[in-house]
Amino acid sequence: MAGEPEGSIEVSAAEEITLRSRFLSAMSHAAATVAIVTTDGPAGRAGITVSAMTPVSADSERPTLLTCVNRGSASAEALLANGVFCVNVLREDQSLISDTFSRQREAPGGDKFGCAEWTAMATGAPRLVDPLVAFDCRLIDCKSVGSHDILRGAVEDIFIAGRGGPLVYANRGYASLQRLGNSKS
Repeated sequence: MAGEPEGSIEVSAAEEITLRSRFLSAMSHAAATVAIVTTDGPAGRAGITVSAMTPVSADSERPTLLTCVNRGSASAEALLANGVFCVNVLREDQSLISDTFSRQREAPGGDKFGCAEWTAMATGAPRLVDPLVAFDCRLIDCKSVGSHDILRGAVEDIFIAGRGGPLVYANRGYASLQRLGNSKS
């Protein structure tokens, strides 16, 4: 057909819905650590629960990571406008915090940040007092894909608790890790 990119495949709306549903179902089986991405600055304090966070490189000028945030969330605009964020990786006993920031549980007094104690990192982004680990980042760039923004950040500082295991999300529920076999750290 004229005007279509070479090699493009026409997909019906029904096939797209089915593929989307199958994708979401399949992704529910992929285990991911749970984190709260927070920000503070001129655009205000905000935060959101995410399960999409990964390192990009330890070998750039500063280590880099990326996280994906739903563009339709109330926090997305503040994250971009403030230009700083902290990725607070939750411990296995912190599912209440995840539920509060994902709006699965009502926030105390209407303030999501009221569910835990916070401190500020070097960038001013809020960090849980006691996460498993936290990465304080400056926003390098943002790419929009579908309903989400992919935020890439340069790590300015890191907090490591040194105790506990990660809160994991898989099969549409929380879990914790159990070591199998004789694993060397």
